[in-house]
Amino acid sequence: MSIQKKNQLVGLDIGCHSIKLVEIDYVKSGMALKSLGIAGLPPDAIVEGGIKEIEVVTSAIKNLFKNLKVKNKNVATSISGYSVIVKKISLEKKEESELEAVIYDEAEQYIPFDIKEVNLDFDTLRIANGAEEEEEGEKAAADGTDVMLVAAKKDVVDDYVRLLQAAQLNPMVMDVDSFALQNALELGMGEQKECCAIVNIGAEEIGINAVKNGISLFTRDSSYGGSEITREIMSEFNVPFEEAEKIKLSGTKVEKEKKSLEEIVTSVVSGWVQEIKRALDFVSNTYPDESIEKIYVCGGSCRISGFQKYLEQETAIPVFELNPLENLLISEKMFDMRYIKYMAPQVAVAVGLALRSIGDK
Repeated sequence: MSIQKKNQLVGLDIGCHSIKLVEIDYVKSGMALKSLGIAGLPPDAIVEGGIKEIEVVTSAIKNLFKNLKVKNKNVATSISGYSVIVKKISLEKKEESELEAVIYDEAEQYIPFDIKEVNLDFDTLRIANGAEEEEEGEKAAADGTDVMLVAAKKDVVDDYVRLLQAAQLNPMVMDVDSFALQNALELGMGEQKECCAIVNIGAEEIGINAVKNGISLFTRDSSYGGSEITREIMSEFNVPFEEAEKIKLSGTKVEKEKKSLEEIVTSVVSGWVQEIKRALDFVSNTYPDESIEKIYVCGGSCRISGFQKYLEQETAIPVFELNPLENLLISEKMFDMRYIKYMAPQVAVAVGLALRSIGDK
């Protein structure tokens, strides 16, 4: 994986709860972490992927670039959730040039929006088949073309472009969270030959992506996340957002409140695990020949007490924390390694975005 130096981009993950920035440098001995940082956002600045407080978010982005002394203004960012549809479809065998002509007509049946309201992109897939699937694979290749279809609502994409331009940045690549995470997984944990799932637990969203040989089999974004716990704590203990966040991350010192906190966390985490399990069951039913061997978790809420253990217990699949920084060169003079270790699963999307380059499809 290499990118010409002149084409490098800064990875900027704009989430509901915070903005994460990652910059990677390409040096003779490999890839080095150049910049990494996070800026918090107030709870209503971005809601369900929609930018509600553009000035607040613009200011946070500008301050992040300024504080980290990032000079490169060319950025890659991504979107997720209800405004994006990612779907693998099979079409009659066609050349790439022919696909361009028919893709809009074909896509219309898979997209729940008016086709005029979306930006559409696609990529043809080449999936390596095992020996037992060789004959079937050859037949499929002869009969049709597998295509990864991505549709994003134009108004949402335009909002993010305007936001970045207001922050005096150049938006060069608009990606999708699930694809950025695939790149981050490959960088941090190496290429995954077996089927695995990447589960991103954000503030307002759980992203689930089943992947094999670098190809996404299935993606789903669900309206669950760490903010559920925060809201329950605010209600139960009658405290403001900031204090509820502190209680969520560090627990409570008041003995009588500990039981209530445990009940809140257990209830919410149970909901997450059941949603993930439903998605993985769907993958198993859709692809009966595939078996998910590993689950990689990331995102700001993946370390919520008991979550990883309960997920492993309920799915009977080994759960690992995704560390996208594992194989980067990191200067101990420039970075606090304890901070890097703490931040690693939170910056997975931003790392994946930082691996993109100008001119990428």
